[in-house]
Amino acid sequence: MLIDAAMNLCLKHGYEQTTVEQIASSAEVSTRTFSRYFPTKDAVFLTLIDDYASVVAEELETIDSEVGPLEAMRQAHVTVLTRVASQQIGRMTTDRIVLMLRVINASDTLKQAAFEFRHDVTQVVLAKRMGVDVADRRARLVNIIFSATIVAACGDLIADTATTRLGPIVMAQRLNEALAQVSWMSSDLKCPPAGADYEPVYG
Repeated sequence: MLIDAAMNLCLKHGYEQTTVEQIASSAEVSTRTFSRYFPTKDAVFLTLIDDYASVVAEELETIDSEVGPLEAMRQAHVTVLTRVASQQIGRMTTDRIVLMLRVINASDTLKQAAFEFRHDVTQVVLAKRMGVDVADRRARLVNIIFSATIVAACGDLIADTATTRLGPIVMAQRLNEALAQVSWMSSDLKCPPAGADYEPVYG
């Protein structure tokens, strides 16, 4: 109820112009009740991302352990998005994906929050796949690369156009294209082995 009220208000007035008081009033609850469920206005919208990430985490656990971390993340996201396009999964529907794109991508504040968002269960599953601790910088690197890629791929999806219809399918297509570009960009990257000696650059 609160999420739907927040979404509708933001679509009408914009995220920055929508207040907690307006959301609470629209949902016919007090601001105190709002605060019991969501500590901030951002938290309402990040709940949508959290719902989506929960489903992705479940899918990630089913992918063969031999698959690398970025490819496993790609497979999990694309599988979930493709499935949501034809049926509801948990609380995720095509309409929810469309709302998520329209509201979050229309606000720089929410886009930054989405980029910085980390789903606890996904972090654990990913680290386990990589054989590292959740706090390991290699796991953090995978998260940063993937978050940057999905924001770059889908960050301009705000409204339908003559060639693009908002929803999970275009998200999956954009994500596949973007990660293919990441793969191409890094295909000839040559790095010395870990622990190799380096000549000093200065002095």
